[in-house]
Amino acid sequence: MSKRDYYEVLGVAKGADDKDIKKAYKRLAMKFHPDRTQGDKGMEEKFKEVQEAYEVLSDEQKRAAYDRFGHAGVDPNRGGGGFGGGAGAGDFGDIFGDVFGDIFGGGGARRGQSRAQRGSDLRYNLELNLEEAVKGKSVDIKVPTYVNCDSCDGSGAKKGTSAKSCPTCHGAGQVTMRQGFFAVQQTCPTCNGRGKIIPEPCSKCHGEGRVEKSKTLSVKIPAGVDTGDRIRLTGEGEAGMHGAPAGDLYVQVNVKAHPIFQRDGNNLYCDVPLSFATAALGGEIAVPTLDGRIKLKIPAETQTDKMFRLRGKGVQSVRGGGAGDLVCKVVIETPVNLSDKQKELLRQLEDTMGGEGEAKHRPKSKGFFDGVKKFFDDLTG
Repeated sequence: MSKRDYYEVLGVAKGADDKDIKKAYKRLAMKFHPDRTQGDKGMEEKFKEVQEAYEVLSDEQKRAAYDRFGHAGVDPNRGGGGFGGGAGAGDFGDIFGDVFGDIFGGGGARRGQSRAQRGSDLRYNLELNLEEAVKGKSVDIKVPTYVNCDSCDGSGAKKGTSAKSCPTCHGAGQVTMRQGFFAVQQTCPTCNGRGKIIPEPCSKCHGEGRVEKSKTLSVKIPAGVDTGDRIRLTGEGEAGMHGAPAGDLYVQVNVKAHPIFQRDGNNLYCDVPLSFATAALGGEIAVPTLDGRIKLKIPAETQTDKMFRLRGKGVQSVRGGGAGDLVCKVVIETPVNLSDKQKELLRQLEDTMGGEGEAKHRPKSKGFFDGVKKFFDDLTG
């Protein structure tokens, strides 16, 4: 099945900036996250699709390749750049190399050399809870990867020996094939474009210069990170073949949904239940923050859904500047499981607020029903 357009997946225009792309990703990641969809396979696939689209569109080089070549430009199985395998970024020229490289010469050799120059980038998905994302922490992660062979120091040659110039291409990495009037340059079949051969390969890495190994890294997560943020660890990706430089490791942050707070940028939002009596008479209530509970003064005659902003009680931005705010929305809670006496008291209260006093005690209610009455009078009149 063909893949959907990445811009369509995130619901953004092709010319969208990084901020719009990140905002769309955060919204969809929260919507389809497995913690919220409770094992729904369809939603899980959508979550993976959103992650894949963001991974490409948030990277400047990959986005440029995608805009130019489509999915083929970022498909690691077809030579495109990408995390977690295949050649490094910049190899999407392989898509057309077989056609144009051999005709104009040098294409095959360049491809062979580019693969040997640098190891692949890797991605590690790290899930944090809100408290960890806000405060920051150091985490140890275990990454399966390739590392330089310690037996041959990454050369691929048996200890005491070294690689030699290829006898077929004499170190050029490419050979010229002549047929009639045409001369075509191709990758050397003996050395695969490297220009060197290893007569006596290392017995541990079998001539590759690298071996599979899981390594443990300590990653410092800065305070204030959010879903979609990436931390780059230079040189911690896969080791290149035959002693070539290693790629990079990207730690992709995903912040799990919180049972109390919702985060939007540097601000936090939460709903706070408020009793009927406190809403009417005023008072103080305890509200949660990430630093503990604090007292919030509620003025008399507070209506449901009223918002209170607590300055500086949100999230400190990872990019510097002041902390965000905590916005508390009060929700008046209707009393339940009332005794007979409590019910009688409420009826007495209701009686005292009816009649001529209704406009004074319940102006919204009276205004609403007066408007409804006028609406029907106009219809029948």
